Amino acid sequence: MRFSAFSLLRNAFTGHEEWPPFWRFPEPKPSYDVIVIGGGGHGLATAYYLAKEHGIRNVAVLERGWLGGGNTGRNTTIVRSNYLWDESAAIYEHALQLFETLSEELNLNVMLSQRGVLNLAHTPGDVREAVRRVHANRLNGIDAEWLDAKQVKDFCPIVNISPDVRYPVLGATLQRRAGVARHDAVAWGYARAADALGVDIIQGCEVTGFDIAGGRVRGVQTSKGTIGAGRVGIVAAGHNSVLAAMAGVRLPLQSHPLQALVSEPVKPVHNCVVMSNAVHVYVSQSDKGELVMGAGIDGYNSYAQRGSFHVIEHQMAACLELFPIFSRLRMMRSWGGIVDVCPDASPIIGALPVQDLYINGGWGTGGFKATPGSGHVFAWTLAKGEAHPLAKPFALERFTTGALIDEHGAAAVAH
Repeated sequence: MRFSAFSLLRNAFTGHEEWPPFWRFPEPKPSYDVIVIGGGGHGLATAYYLAKEHGIRNVAVLERGWLGGGNTGRNTTIVRSNYLWDESAAIYEHALQLFETLSEELNLNVMLSQRGVLNLAHTPGDVREAVRRVHANRLNGIDAEWLDAKQVKDFCPIVNISPDVRYPVLGATLQRRAGVARHDAVAWGYARAADALGVDIIQGCEVTGFDIAGGRVRGVQTSKGTIGAGRVGIVAAGHNSVLAAMAGVRLPLQSHPLQALVSEPVKPVHNCVVMSNAVHVYVSQSDKGELVMGAGIDGYNSYAQRGSFHVIEHQMAACLELFPIFSRLRMMRSWGGIVDVCPDASPIIGALPVQDLYINGGWGTGGFKATPGSGHVFAWTLAKGEAHPLAKPFALERFTTGALIDEHGAAAVAH
């Protein structure tokens, strides 16, 4: 029996000592009805819903590394749906509703904790935007509230609402149904459930090219040989543009590192999630006691999965302004996830110019919270060859029609 971080994680979530079937690295078949490129949360969710909802079980998930080893394992686990624009609100609310029953659906505890998310307002402009978003959320049937500074303090007692700081807290929006979920549990849950339905999950299998004939994709070239496919979905966060380029498609995506870190563990002290766009930090506390903190993306293109010191330094200054009691804590580790960013900070979901080739990417900093909804609508798209109603607004064609869904700054930190 091998003992490793992965075996301990597996046992903690599944309660089983034996390796689950998908860990045995199945060899690929000569051909599949659908190939999903990317073994993160979105790809695994897509495969699961293809098998469960559409009865398509001759499916392969191809992962260059290991399951959940990319952005799924490098995020800050926040789950929320309080986005401004109708199209964004609809798909993120769909995801949140799926999250609310996901533990029962997958028969595995994904540790969803609906502890509430506060988006702070520090200026009169912030207040106007926040109140506007509350009204927009309510019109879309999404729970949202506006709190003044005293109510913010009542909800989160450790936040600093002194008027004498650089960015005083004037109030905040609150989504009570929002919170956090365990990212690796989500990946393992979907992987285990998809495997049980007959999906092949193939790790250590790098896609190196596509077989295209007559304008249609026929299969993929991989480090394990050529594999035929009826349809192919690209769901490889951070590298979608690289894969699409192999098929001759140029996507309007840029890849940036997204910074995050955790503190040393402490006793429970932070009862919700607090986010601030003005000072740009967001903070929650994990079940292990670590303070989980995130900031923004680096301002340059990179595939480096590590933290940039200048970003970390700024987010620490922001954190200490909001939470002076954290001043004596030490940072335990930092990392960077690679995110694909679209010009309008919204994803691309749908068909590419090559027939039977599809894309689900460009989620930027909103990827984890979209996982169930993203997989659900993308499975529909791959199964039926047409966009799910919730996915239609996110088609690649919007960049030629001008019908953008511009969430830049509209959702009070797009994480």
